[in-house]
Amino acid sequence: MATHRVGGEVDAACTRCKMELAHTILAMVGPKIVRVRCNTCGSDHVYRGTQSRSRTAAARPRTAPAERTVVGWDAQLAARDVSSAQDYRPEEHYAVDQVVRHPTFGLGIVRAVRQDKMDVAFKTAERTLVQGRGPGTARPSFAPPLRPVEAPDAGEEG
Repeated sequence: MATHRVGGEVDAACTRCKMELAHTILAMVGPKIVRVRCNTCGSDHVYRGTQSRSRTAAARPRTAPAERTVVGWDAQLAARDVSSAQDYRPEEHYAVDQVVRHPTFGLGIVRAVRQDKMDVAFKTAERTLVQGRGPGTARPSFAPPLRPVEAPDAGEEG
């Protein structure tokens, strides 16, 4: 198999000319060609390979797509022990898949834990909450920049 590179040439089916012609490779993702330009008509399009290659792909039997299973929020909570849900406090530490009770958002399931933050999935949305912030922990603060106060000119007469 020939190795291809951006700027090189490859034979491909042109969508405008409706023929298999020489194309210049415009973009690649790893070893895969993804975008080409027809050397005859100049149109840019997605690389689809040659017509003979696409015929062999069409001859293969299609497999049915895998069935997707969507687990609803209520089913996710039913799989966990909601009675042991811990009230959310920023000072506490939490673990993945733990159920927490937030005063505003309600019941939530911890999806990811980082150093001092965690991602919690609630029924309405996923939120990032702080954790492990003790009373001595420095918290980031925001102070808007102060505008300089302009003093009135003493030399002006009115």
